Formats: sequence, C-alpha cells, structure tokens
Amino acid sequence: NVRQFVARCSEMVWGCIEQWGGEAVKDWYWCIWNEPNNLIVGGDLTFAQYRRIYEAVAVDILQQLQPYLGGRKPMIGGPAIDGTHRPYWLDWIARLVTEVDNRLIGFVSWHRYGDWRPAVPSASLELEMWDSPDAPQGAGFEALLMAQTPQYEARARAVARLLQGRDILNVCGELNTISHHENYYTLGLNQNMFGAAYYASALIGLLRGGADLEMRWTATSHDLHTDAYGLMTMNGDPTPAGLAKQVFAQHVRYGDWVRFPRRPLDAPDMDAVIAWGGNGRRSGVFVSTANKPGRLAVRDWGEDLSVCGEVLRLDSSTGDRVLREPFSGTVHIDGYGIAVVTNAADVTVID
Repeated sequence: NVRQFVARCSEMVWGCIEQWGGEAVKDWYWCIWNEPNNLIVGGDLTFAQYRRIYEAVAVDILQQLQPYLGGRKPMIGGPAIDGTHRPYWLDWIARLVTEVDNRLIGFVSWHRYGDWRPAVPSASLELEMWDSPDAPQGAGFEALLMAQTPQYEARARAVARLLQGRDILNVCGELNTISHHENYYTLGLNQNMFGAAYYASALIGLLRGGADLEMRWTATSHDLHTDAYGLMTMNGDPTPAGLAKQVFAQHVRYGDWVRFPRRPLDAPDMDAVIAWGGNGRRSGVFVSTANKPGRLAVRDWGEDLSVCGEVLRLDSSTGDRVLREPFSGTVHIDGYGIAVVTNAADVTVID
C-alpha cells in the first residue's frame, strides 16, 4: 500500500511539472498526509508508520524537483497534525524535525480549531460525543471559543522553538472556530461576524507567536447547510470572515514592520497590530472580541497612526460589508468586528 501511495503521489507531481513546468512547481508546497493522529480523518497512524510514508514520498518528490531547485530545499512538509482533538500533537513535530533528514523538510504544518463540539445539543443531531460533555450553548459557547484565540500565539511560539536554526517554516494549516463543515452544526460561527473577529484575533496571535504562514480551508459554500468553512459562497459573495481576511491581509503584509501595542486597561476585549510598509502605508488593525459596543481612542495605543485619515470598519452594524469612514481620533466597533485605521484606504480592494 505504501508503494502504491508513493506511486500515486509521484504521478501527481510529474503531471504538475508536465502541465505547469518545473520552474513554477518548484515553489509549490507539498504536504504529505492530513491529520495522521486523527482516527476519522487520517487513520490514527503511529509516528513510525507516518515517518515511513513521509520519507518515501519526500524522497520521490525531491528527485523530481531537484533539477529546478538551484540547491535550495524543496517545500515538502507535514504532518498537518490535529492539534484540536488529540493530546501530544507537538510530539509529532518534534520527532519529524529530529528523526527525518532536514533536507526533506521545508515546513511543518499544524491545525488548531476553537472546539469540535456542536453549537447545538448533541442529542438533537444523534451525535456520538466519545464520552465528552456537550459544549455550553449560546453566548457561553461564543465566550469559550473566543477565549481560545491566545492559544494560536502560544502554539506558534512552541513550534517556532522546535524549528529554531533548522530553516523550516512554521505553518498553521487549518484555523477556524469549530472543526465541522455544516451550518446546522456550527450555527454559522465559522463565517459570520463572530467568526470574522475570531479569525482576525487568531491571525494577530499567529503573528505574535512567529508563524510563517497561515492557511484556511476555503471551500466555497453551496447552500445554507454545507461547507460552513468557506470564505465565500458559490456565487462569489464573501462571508464576513472572508471580508475580514481580505482587509487584514492588505494592511498587514509580508515584509512590513509590525508592532503589537500594549492593551489599555479599559480595553480588555480588543486585540491590535500596527503595521507599516516601505511605500509609506501605515495601518492599525483593531479587533473587538466581545459582543458589545466599544469605542477606543487610538492615541492610547501609541502615536504610530497620527498620519491616518480613514477607517475601514466591519462589525455587527455594517450589514456584512466594509464601511469606509473618516478617522478623527476615535474608532467605534459595534460588537464583534474589525476596524482598520489607515492612510491607504483608497488602494484597499474590497470585493
């Protein structure tokens, strides 16, 4: 079976090189397996089993990419480890980078969700809970989920310590509130304004913790019941979480200088990052993690944003769209949401 799997992976890589050329494919990221420590998703492998698969596939991919790499490492990695449901997930990353030739590892990947349990009583779904209790309902569950976002910083920092000096990227490969893809299970929390604030808060944590890359399962949503991970619908309409990422990614960019301002005592439910780029762009991203109106005086977070004249705001009052408003020193966020104080609102793409 391992030989057959390697052959199928090899054929896929070969086909991509034939279709797009080695100069393009050499920069692609090749993740071997998905959640090998998860019984339902990845087979509940032992690390020894996974290592055998990883090394066999990685050697084959490297041989095919070698002529195009110019001496650098290929972007091969794994184990896309389940860090939500399973303990000892960090063991897999520690063992991968110490027991496998580092020339075969370009990145490690780990997953983190706020919870796996449904946002409704499990009995209503006839769900097997594996001896786990139901999650709190309603506002209690939202509070519990939002309390998880600091974990992204802690986990990114832990992985970064294992990778120190190894030239291996630290990748959060899946991020969301609830690890399920149907809305009757999640009640929209992966995609709605709560999900937007959760996602933006987690992104700030990943930046603080030293993650190199974040990916989100971006399947489009077919209807009201399926694919509750999606950043957009099948018609191309962005969800609030999709809009939050679109705005965030344009104002905190690769290569920016960033600062994480000290949170004022009167703003315990606000996360923030300030970023400035070489082209003169200056932006402050503020995320409200509480379902209540909040107002902040930007000067309390530092003087970095004195050159900014506009705000891009997405919150519970904006009707699932980003509003562009003048900035006069204070920002109001109505419930869960994100606001970007910037001098580059005119070049921000919102679609």
